[in-house]
Amino acid sequence: MERVVVLADIHGVLPALEAVLAEPDVAAADVVVLAGDIASGPQPVETLDLLVGLGERAVWVRGNADRELVAMARGTYDGQPPDAVSPWAAEQLRTDQVELLDALPTTVTIGDTLFCHATPRDDEEVVLVDSPISRWADVLSGVPEEIRTIVCWHTHMPFARQVDRRLVVNAGSVGMPYGAPGASWALLTSSGVQLRRTALDASAADQLAKHSTYPGIESWLDEYLRSNYSDTEALEAFRPRSEV
Repeated sequence: MERVVVLADIHGVLPALEAVLAEPDVAAADVVVLAGDIASGPQPVETLDLLVGLGERAVWVRGNADRELVAMARGTYDGQPPDAVSPWAAEQLRTDQVELLDALPTTVTIGDTLFCHATPRDDEEVVLVDSPISRWADVLSGVPEEIRTIVCWHTHMPFARQVDRRLVVNAGSVGMPYGAPGASWALLTSSGVQLRRTALDASAADQLAKHSTYPGIESWLDEYLRSNYSDTEALEAFRPRSEV
C-alpha cells in the first residue's frame, strides 16, 4: 500500500467529512483509516452510512466516544455524559450501527505503523506534543520494537514529533479541529507523513443547521464550526490530564 489517509475525530460532522473525502489525495488513497470518535456529533447516522460505503478501503479503529455511544445506546453507560450531543447521537443510531461500533478494534497495525485513538494502551489517555520524553517513553513502552510510526489523535490537534527514533503523528480532527479552522487529516506515503487541512466555508455550518435534527445544533455550531479553540486553549485544557 502506497497511500494511507487518516481521518480522525469526525464526530458526526458530515459536511466536513464530505469535503475531506472529495480531496484528490483522499480519493486516490489505498486505505482510509477511520481513527475513532467517528459518530458522536450532529449527524451520526449519515456519517456512519457514508463511511460504510467506502467498503474495503476503510480500516476502522474505535475511539472512546464510540465506546461511550455504544454504552449509551444500550443503556449501560454509567456516569455523566461528556457533552450534550452524545446521548442524543446514541439515540439516533440503528442497531446495526451500534453493533458496528462495538466490534471495532482499538488498535490496527499496517506494516510498521500502529494506529490507535489516544495511545496504544488506552483510548482516553492524554499525551501532548510537548509532553516530556519520559512521559512518551512510558506511554510507548509496550509497543513492539518493529513499530516505527505511531499514529494517534484524540486531542484534535495535529502534530508530528520524534520519540527515541520513532515517529509519532497526531492526525488532528476532521469534525472538531483545535488550533486552526478547517478539517485536519494526515496522508502517509513512502515519502513520509503530511499533515493536511481542508478549508470549510460557511456552507458547512448551513448544511448542518438545515439537516441535523439535534436540538442544540446552533449552539454546537457556534462553539465548534463557526469558531474553534486555539491550540493554546486546547493544550491548557488537556495539560492536567496529560500529567498523570
